[in-house]
Amino acid sequence: MPESEMLLQVRGVSNTYITQVHGVWGGKNIKPVLDRVDLDMRHGEIFGLVGESGCGKTTLGRSILGLIDYEGDIIIDGLRQDKKQRREMARKVQAVFQDPSGSLNPAKRIGWLMEEPLRVHRIGTKQERLKKVDEALRLVGLDPSYKARRVQELSGGQKQRVCIGCALMLEPKLIIADEAISSLDVSVGAQILNLFQDLHRRLGLALVFISHNLKVVYYLCDRIAVMYRGQIVELGDAEAIYAAPAHPYTRLLLDAAPGIDIRASFFTSSYQEIPDEPEETASGCRFAGRCTRQTRACRDTPQELISIAPPREAPHLVRCCLKEF
Repeated sequence: MPESEMLLQVRGVSNTYITQVHGVWGGKNIKPVLDRVDLDMRHGEIFGLVGESGCGKTTLGRSILGLIDYEGDIIIDGLRQDKKQRREMARKVQAVFQDPSGSLNPAKRIGWLMEEPLRVHRIGTKQERLKKVDEALRLVGLDPSYKARRVQELSGGQKQRVCIGCALMLEPKLIIADEAISSLDVSVGAQILNLFQDLHRRLGLALVFISHNLKVVYYLCDRIAVMYRGQIVELGDAEAIYAAPAHPYTRLLLDAAPGIDIRASFFTSSYQEIPDEPEETASGCRFAGRCTRQTRACRDTPQELISIAPPREAPHLVRCCLKEF
């Protein structure tokens, strides 16, 4: 991908969590969460991160936002993510989180909440800021009169629309949406998905959409990265991945998604009953403990992302040593 097309570059990003074991006076256990993650994202692209809980997708999103420490490099619109440049980075990337109620101060009115980013960054006069609040409310499908309401007066879908409006106030190039519809009813969640698509068309907004729901990601995203135990195991165009999933884990996720028919399977459908291989003993593929097609090479040899797309076609990468997908 040419440098001029790139909005987001993630290079070798790793992260660990430290958990305490054996009581207050016990030692500490270091748990790897991200393992040398690489990805690129174009301007105006909708990019999906999908995987089970604990796979590292939320940690990667928070790393891009600069909310947690990590090893490696993250570059957004030519600017390297750095604590010293948080104000400037905030104008490039914003977030929409899972729980809108937890993201909004219940003591303040909606207009105050949406105007706050502009006040913090000292943008415009009071009249200009209020005009921008009205414009943002219309963009997310709410009447400007909502700025006089309080958080508790809104439904869950309306609260999430306000959160999206707050994220738009600084006109960012990129929004990280982390499980942004998982706490909403199905019909309301569909409306929020349509809103994201509308904002993408009208504003050219780029979006990293994080979800465990493959059907949602397929509906919304241009490209998808499937994550498992801190690694990207498959990356490519949404259509290519859904038409011909190459990694056994991707097939597992598709098999588990209602309404999606997969003709062949490399694993048992009741995969929850297959115990994971202990992380401390798994030197090869991290999915080997669940895959019924595993070989000695799978278990003993670390796997790298390799290209399986024919020449001149869009890249399709998979982390698997099986030659027949």
